[in-house]
Amino acid sequence: MSSIRTLAVVAVFPIILGGCVSGAEYAGKDAGFSTVSTSTRSAMAKNAVWVQNQQQAKALSAQTKALLSREKSLDVDTAVQIALLNNKGLQAAYADLGDSAADAWQTTMLLNPTASVGLKGIGTPELEAFKTIEGALTANILALMTKKRDVALADTRFRQAQLNAAIETLRLAADTRRAWITAVAADENVAQLQRAQAAADAASELAEKLGETGAMAKGSQAREHAFAAELAGEAAKSRLAARLAKEELTRLLGLWGPDMNYRIPNRLPPLPKTIAKRDTVEADALRNRIDLKVARLELEASAQSYGLTEATRYVTDLELTTGLEAERSREDGAKKVDFTGSADIGFAIPIFDSGKARMRKAELAYMRSANRLAEKAVNVRSEARSAYEAYRSSLDIARHYRNNVVPLRSKVEEQSLLTYNGMITNTFELLTDTRETINALVQSVNAKRDFWLAEANLAPAIYGGGSSPGPSETAAAGSGE
Repeated sequence: MSSIRTLAVVAVFPIILGGCVSGAEYAGKDAGFSTVSTSTRSAMAKNAVWVQNQQQAKALSAQTKALLSREKSLDVDTAVQIALLNNKGLQAAYADLGDSAADAWQTTMLLNPTASVGLKGIGTPELEAFKTIEGALTANILALMTKKRDVALADTRFRQAQLNAAIETLRLAADTRRAWITAVAADENVAQLQRAQAAADAASELAEKLGETGAMAKGSQAREHAFAAELAGEAAKSRLAARLAKEELTRLLGLWGPDMNYRIPNRLPPLPKTIAKRDTVEADALRNRIDLKVARLELEASAQSYGLTEATRYVTDLELTTGLEAERSREDGAKKVDFTGSADIGFAIPIFDSGKARMRKAELAYMRSANRLAEKAVNVRSEARSAYEAYRSSLDIARHYRNNVVPLRSKVEEQSLLTYNGMITNTFELLTDTRETINALVQSVNAKRDFWLAEANLAPAIYGGGSSPGPSETAAAGSGE
């Protein structure tokens, strides 16, 4: 039996050797992650790590705690780094990359041949046990013929998975940066509205006392009380928005338990003195956008798939079967064994299905990928222009509030205080000017927040990982406070 199996394997082994392809580049634990880490580090200057064992998880947990305890308040760059180290959803995306590497590795391996052994003449007394042993080994020749194309297609899909992992990394970094900006701006708004509420409460209390003496009409009293009540509602909404914004940041950071007690600054960074020049923003986006590279690889994969379909249009299954038969017999009282070899090729006859439908589907898949690539190129250029325009305009608007609106309102309040001290104006006029000044400060905070959000959306528009919000979304965000 052993000699029969050996001969059968040797008969088909040259065919197997001819189609072997190395899968060493997919087999390692890195699975192409170093390429992901390098490409994202150049775009965001942060390190991404793929956790694959308990030791790495413990080390990153300790590093996260060290980053949280290093500073009294969490700055935006530290927040992004913690998210990249600690967010479990990102780790799940990296596992998808490992799956793709394993699939590509599997493609480099040949299909296992099918072995079969049969016995004839069982129980024949004169031969003691059996008369004939048949062994066969079947290999898929078509799989060997198309092996190179299969591996090339799998490699393209693997490179797509690498880029998709990089996109997820950049998206998390951009989402974390935006969440940090929103949370800090919400806290700053709470502080401003609390100041306004204190002024409104003072006016309401004064109106009540004046009403008791008959010095103020009930309608005027009601207006002051209503304003104080409405402002209390706005302050409560701002505190809720601040708590929800910090929760969103906490989710992205992947924190829970005692680690959730981190602190963030109570105000946004000041506006930059100079604006970033992006005269070649469209060219930069076309050169660097990772999702555009994914679309190019999709077109390449469609072309490879089209070629593979064309190569197998008529023959969809082609197998080679090699066999060896051993027959025992007795001659002059002595046992004799005769060996007979055989080889068969089986394939489907394309009588009913000539492969035209499969070719049509492959052709349409290629055209679909080509059109999507063209659409992506147009959208990338537009998104880059929109992001830079939002960046420039938001900075101009924020500077306008900082340099013009707030100083003018502060000057009005200062003059109102002087006239009040000189008994020229009354208390309610002073409180009204104070409220208007605080309202201008809130609008200035919102304008500064919109600028930093636009600045955070600029990098994703050039490198990928998230698109900038449209003008209507930006306007809605600005008017929500």
